[in-house]
Amino acid sequence: MSDLARTRAILADLVAFPTVSADSNLQLITYASDLLSSAGARLSVSLDPSGTKANLFATIGPEGDGGIVLSGHSDVVPVEGQDWSSDPFTLTERDGKLYGRGTCDMKGFIAASLAMAPRFAAARLARPLHFAFTYDEEVGCLGGQALVAELAKAGIKPSVAIVGEPTLMGVIEGHKGCYEYTTEFTGMDGHGSQPDKGVNAVEYAVRYVMRLLELGEELKTRAPAGSRFSPPWTTVQVGRMAGGNARNTIAGQCSVEWEMRPVHTDDSDHVKAELAAYIDDVLRPAMRNVCAHADIVTHVVGEVQGLLPVSQSEARDIVFELTGAHEAELVSFGTEAGLFQSMGMSAVICGPGSIAQAHKPDEFVEIAQLDACLGMLERLQQQLSAKD
Repeated sequence: MSDLARTRAILADLVAFPTVSADSNLQLITYASDLLSSAGARLSVSLDPSGTKANLFATIGPEGDGGIVLSGHSDVVPVEGQDWSSDPFTLTERDGKLYGRGTCDMKGFIAASLAMAPRFAAARLARPLHFAFTYDEEVGCLGGQALVAELAKAGIKPSVAIVGEPTLMGVIEGHKGCYEYTTEFTGMDGHGSQPDKGVNAVEYAVRYVMRLLELGEELKTRAPAGSRFSPPWTTVQVGRMAGGNARNTIAGQCSVEWEMRPVHTDDSDHVKAELAAYIDDVLRPAMRNVCAHADIVTHVVGEVQGLLPVSQSEARDIVFELTGAHEAELVSFGTEAGLFQSMGMSAVICGPGSIAQAHKPDEFVEIAQLDACLGMLERLQQQLSAKD
């Protein structure tokens, strides 16, 4: 069986696992573990606190530091409410494209990596090759955060990470961070005719949002010189606000769901510090003048580091050589690459398929893209093979 045929067969199996982030990924992890184990890889599987999801970290080649990580997330976004032309969890070929949920984001890259595992195992590699497959990337990179903590605790120190998000096999060297929060306001209910005798959580949430938007405008002045991001500054965005139960009742509860996409962690630190001061010095004291139990609490949904472009990048240089590319770009979407960079690794993003197809009905990856990805991995195997 050719590498491409094997990749297609594996991808069909992977798509058939409905690994929506709200559900378990254990069947997929067991399947990938079996394939890698049969190729002779050394495996480590770690469960999340619920025991229903897992990360897989596997190694082929010598022990030691300096390895290369092939990284992919196993979870996919939901299909509910989307109009698909075929079963989203059955791989379907039409006109040189393979349709199914996760085909490009990012089971195509995982399938190609698994298909190539026997080739890597048969070679005498000069440095370790790692496979890192995670859970819950789509809902805050939760598995990736757990993985890098586990690697650090175990003293495992790879040098390079290739994250196979869909880039049409282009080389991506940077993206902003993605920090997501829910801020909850607890006031005191009351009759709408006497607003001063209650604490209106909606009103305080509005004041909080106004301060957040002021900070958003301020961030525009902090854009780094020569920033290649679009827009070049750190952004904040309020996605959802909900509270109260009737127009004539003082709202006792309100929540604000918002995000920040920092160019640099200095910006996120600044925003969080300013908001904390505004709550401590202005909002909370005013609320507690009426109700001692009134409060404002912010819950961190996820804080995923951005991937900062750097002048010297081993990962970029390696993937340039493997793909023949000469330029690296930045993207607006987030990945797990910044987590690997935070460990001191050189990280880059390159994978089959287009981000334009991700999360949509009739998601697909072109067969030609999978073939190009296999070519990159084959050249990586040749590059890593020890010379006599």
